[in-house]
Amino acid sequence: MKYMGMPLGMWLLYRKSFREHLVSVLGCTPREAKEITEKAEPKYREIIEKLPDFEKGDRFQMNIVNCALFCAFLLSMERRPKVEDATVFYAQAMMTAPTRWFCRMGGKRKFTDADIQGMKQTAALRAADRNPYSWNMDYLPYPDGSGYEARFTKCGICTLMKELGLFELTPAMCHLDYSMSEAGGASDFRRQYTLASGGPYCDCGYKKK
Repeated sequence: MKYMGMPLGMWLLYRKSFREHLVSVLGCTPREAKEITEKAEPKYREIIEKLPDFEKGDRFQMNIVNCALFCAFLLSMERRPKVEDATVFYAQAMMTAPTRWFCRMGGKRKFTDADIQGMKQTAALRAADRNPYSWNMDYLPYPDGSGYEARFTKCGICTLMKELGLFELTPAMCHLDYSMSEAGGASDFRRQYTLASGGPYCDCGYKKK
């Protein structure tokens, strides 16, 4: 995957927030946060450039780029946080004003015909059959018409975090789904299982508010 373009843009968008929350959440000194951020940038680029290009129509490229960003910071810390602390750190670092705007725009499209069609196309693509850093998903509408479940049987984040020796911290990323759904304002997020916690699949349920 090329670093120039969206991956570089994501670094520029989130680096300040990650650095600030190293201090406010994980208790680093400003100097330590600066040093971690400086170490994280080349690690992030290295991770990105080792990833394959994603297929046209694969909606999950941003997810793996966010994972690479998180992993670069984790790998640059002398002491890795516990999963509970990593969860708060990642959520607060990611939920910036631009992220909340993005979620609100997504919330306005939630459950529209275009949204449903996009979910069906993603399920049919089964991109993880060809790219282990992508996802395979089934689209399961609720019988009562109150929303739908996106059920994932393969997860690119799990693949990458295993390779980088960070798999035990994967649940910190999974929890962001709740924050993003809340910011979107259109649905209540429901989940029973995650692959990262040993479940048979990841269920992402969206029930209309």
